[in-house]
Amino acid sequence: MRAEVLAPAKVNLSLHVTGRRADGNHLLDSLVVFADMGDRLVLEAGEGLSLAVSGMFAAGVPVDERNLVWRAAIGAGWQGHIDLQKNLPHGAGIGGGSSDAGAVLRMLAAEGAELPEGLALSLGADVPVCTLGQATRMRGIGEDLTPLALPPLPVLLVNPGVAVPTGAVFSALASRDNAPMPDEIPAFDGVADCAAWLAAQRNDLQPAACAVAPEIETVLGNLRDSRDCLLARMSGSGSTCFAIYPTLKAAHFAAYQIGAEQPEWWCVATELR
Repeated sequence: MRAEVLAPAKVNLSLHVTGRRADGNHLLDSLVVFADMGDRLVLEAGEGLSLAVSGMFAAGVPVDERNLVWRAAIGAGWQGHIDLQKNLPHGAGIGGGSSDAGAVLRMLAAEGAELPEGLALSLGADVPVCTLGQATRMRGIGEDLTPLALPPLPVLLVNPGVAVPTGAVFSALASRDNAPMPDEIPAFDGVADCAAWLAAQRNDLQPAACAVAPEIETVLGNLRDSRDCLLARMSGSGSTCFAIYPTLKAAHFAAYQIGAEQPEWWCVATELR
C-alpha cells in the first residue's frame, strides 16, 4: 500500500470556552473548518516504522514517538514508512501535528483499518475533528462532533512567526465559563451572511493569546485594515489569524499587500470548506 494524503490547515472560525472539568480539561464550543492547503504525507506499508520530515517548517519536528503521526500509526497498528512535508508553521493554532495525525487515521480508516475506540481523542482534543476533516461543530473536550454545511469561505491566513504555547494561553484566560454558540447554526446565504453571523461569535482565547504574544494584535490590525475584509479573528490558541473576504481574488490581493509590508510573515490565501 502506498497512499498520499493532505493534512489541511484547521481553522477555528469561533472558539467559545464554556467550562472546565474536574480533570482540568476545558469544555469548548467551536466551529471548525479546513483549508485547501496544508501538510502532505506519503505512507508506504512495510516492516517496522520510520518517519522522514521535509518542507519549509521541518526544522525541529521529531521523527520518533514524540510525533503525533508516529503515535497515530502505532495506535492503529500500522507499519511502514511515512514522508511528512511540513508546510504549516508550528504552535500556530491551525492543526499542525493534530491534522497530520488525523490525516493518517482518516486514510487508514478509508483503507479498511479498524481504529481502536478513543484513539483519536487520546492523541489530543483536535485530533477527532481533524480525522473527520470537514466543517464541524466541535463541543465537549473535542469528542462531540456535528458535521455542518457551510459556504466556501475565501480567507487569508497570516502567522507572524511566533509560536504560542497552548498551556500559557489557557492559563491567561480571564474567564473559563462563557456562553456557548446559539443552539442552532443557520444555513448561510453566501460568504457575507456567514461572516456577519460569525462576527457575533468569539474566540475566547484571543485576548489571552494577545497578552502572551502581542504580535497577534498587530496581525489582526493589518487584516482588519486590508481592503474588503469582512471579518478578522485568531484561530485556535494562536498565533495564526484569518480574515474572510468576499472573493478569493480579494484574499490574494490582501496577501500581496500584507506580504509586501511584512515579508517575514507567513501569508497564504486559500479557501475554507
